[in-house]
Amino acid sequence: MAEISIRNVAKRFGDFTALHSIDLTVADQEFMVLLGASGCGKTTLLRIIAGLESPSQGEVWIGGGRVDHLPPRQRGIAMVFQNYAVFPHLTVFENIAFGLRMQKLAEGEIQHRVNRTAELMHIEQLLKRYSGQLSGGQRQRVAVARALAMEPDVILMDEPLSNLDALLRLEMRAELKGVLAESKTTTIYVTHDQVEAMSLADRIAVMNKGRIVQAEKPIEVYRNPAARFVGSFIGNPPMNFLPAMKAENGSWRVADVVFKGPTSEHDEVAFAIRPEDLAPSGTGLPAEVRVIEPLGPHVLVTCEVDGHLFRAVLDSDLELKRGQTIRLAPSPDRIRWFDPETEQSLQAH
Repeated sequence: MAEISIRNVAKRFGDFTALHSIDLTVADQEFMVLLGASGCGKTTLLRIIAGLESPSQGEVWIGGGRVDHLPPRQRGIAMVFQNYAVFPHLTVFENIAFGLRMQKLAEGEIQHRVNRTAELMHIEQLLKRYSGQLSGGQRQRVAVARALAMEPDVILMDEPLSNLDALLRLEMRAELKGVLAESKTTTIYVTHDQVEAMSLADRIAVMNKGRIVQAEKPIEVYRNPAARFVGSFIGNPPMNFLPAMKAENGSWRVADVVFKGPTSEHDEVAFAIRPEDLAPSGTGLPAEVRVIEPLGPHVLVTCEVDGHLFRAVLDSDLELKRGQTIRLAPSPDRIRWFDPETEQSLQAH
């Protein structure tokens, strides 16, 4: 069992607090993604789990034992970095075998593990090559194979695909998900790329300013953001937000349309809807078309609603012109509401 438990972990660098009282549990064999913009604290948290940084407070537990006082080599972990850290003067075989030789394993066991992980990563034909002869994607596969060969309880990955081009990233995402599921390893993966997070994760922990804002399954994070930040960060294009003014009978007025909404002490809350959850309708929100961007079967339409930027993903066969006003109706079950002060999600009644 390799459950990871982060308990009240904080990290301070002088007067700057990089992490604020983080609590997070990663289940055995779970693929957890830490997602957030640069500077949100995700890599700092990963380094604390790895033992490369010490927490200012709190505890780290792996497999039922406390490890925050242990050096990295005693934590049962392997790491894959953004820059791969593959040794150019060694062959692919020797790169994968490096950690195993450090553990002084028998030569037969080293051979077995190297061959097995090379097959898993589809690089068995490259074992005799030097890493300087490899492409970026091949070097990345070597780095992952080297980590898997250690048979760790936990693999920690820090933006491992960010140096690859778009097509290779797509290929490696599919590869990683299958390989790590087969290896039954608990994985924590750091990225700022929401597509990577959505496609790889069993759960996503969205981070902002040193805090975990929401930790849920990808579809839950996407459909039901716990905070306005999550809705604005997840999704391309992100959620639309409009001011909603309190109307009669517990309703809320958005532009010139009235919606049933949450109970709130405020006279104004934030109305939110994703661009793909809108459809043309005579009773929808009045939207003046500003920009039309064809996207194959769909068209991304940037509009202005009540003086606010507003985007909709619509069918491409819709006849639209810049400057015309259309009405866009949100799917009622997809509307979300947020408190204007806390920016936390509000429950509609």
